[in-house]
Amino acid sequence: MNDALQSVISASYPIIKDDLFLSFGQIGIVTLVYQMASSVFQPFVGLFFDKRPSPWSLPTGMTFTLVGLLSLAFSTTFYGVLCSVFLVGVGSSTLHPEASRLTSLASGGKRGLAQSLFQVGGNLGSALGPLWVAFLVAPYGRQHIGYFSIIAFMAILVMMPVSLWYKKWLQRHIRKNEAETKRAESPLPLGKTILSIGILLVLIFSKYVYMASLSSYYTFYLIGKFGVTVQHSQLLLFVFLLATAIGTMAGGPIGDRVGRKYVIWASILGAAPFALMMPHANLLWTVILSFCTGLMLSSAFPAILVYAQELLPYKLGLISGLFFGFAFGVAGIASAILGKMADIHGVEAVYNSCAYMPLLGLITWFLPNLKKIE
Repeated sequence: MNDALQSVISASYPIIKDDLFLSFGQIGIVTLVYQMASSVFQPFVGLFFDKRPSPWSLPTGMTFTLVGLLSLAFSTTFYGVLCSVFLVGVGSSTLHPEASRLTSLASGGKRGLAQSLFQVGGNLGSALGPLWVAFLVAPYGRQHIGYFSIIAFMAILVMMPVSLWYKKWLQRHIRKNEAETKRAESPLPLGKTILSIGILLVLIFSKYVYMASLSSYYTFYLIGKFGVTVQHSQLLLFVFLLATAIGTMAGGPIGDRVGRKYVIWASILGAAPFALMMPHANLLWTVILSFCTGLMLSSAFPAILVYAQELLPYKLGLISGLFFGFAFGVAGIASAILGKMADIHGVEAVYNSCAYMPLLGLITWFLPNLKKIE
């Protein structure tokens, strides 16, 4: 429910752009503000709740999202839109680190599977967001975004029993958990741990720069190159986002079985052929190749995140916040830069340039195989 509401932001870009007469560069700034709000705070939130776990962070974050959506529906200026997406971003930034911690607590040892289940809910929500916008907002106007605040309120109601369960869990296990956390050790020496986290962050960079080009500008690309309608472009964006949900579901369990390094190898580097072909394809093959690219790339994040958590098992909140935050931050900065590039050189130039990003997956070679170490 959270990520469906978050995806309403990017799915509404064509509507907001036409309604307020914004440029591609301004759309990039909107994405930058949103992504920075949803990324910069995350490591700090994660670190804070590592020391002071709080079950009420979940409904608190969703309340920010609710207010931001209402504001976005009725903002009449560019700066009003910026404030609105900032609030929605803060909601996401507040929610993800603690939600990821709950995922780890509930995993029963199968952390890759649990992380995939957690993220596939988000990806399915992200896939539904553009459909909701296509059928509920595009035909009727931007003010209909306000109706999504009802879903935000429903999400708060869903979160309440989860928060109560977590509160009881903390009361029973916090002391035992702190003792176990102090005994937890990294499987690698400090130097190799830092190097491995650095490599993982570079891989996140390559993945999310390319994903930013698709999530923020794919509809504009389809409209500009193939002449599809806004509503049709939203449906095709749904195909791509559905592929990311399927890939996310597969990445975690496969990593549990064969090792996370191999999943990272296959997902990021394996997406390169599809990404390189897509700028030269017709509409049908563009949709097919976007599906294949989304499927491959999305399987990487669960494996990357759990790999990083295994490197620092005593800082789950910090690691979750760092990687979610870095992912969102990279996507925001990339969107701003790509928006300016689209203004100057056209949207097609964005896809020709970004197609090479998955080749950075080659540096996976330097990651240690934790499955062998264990």
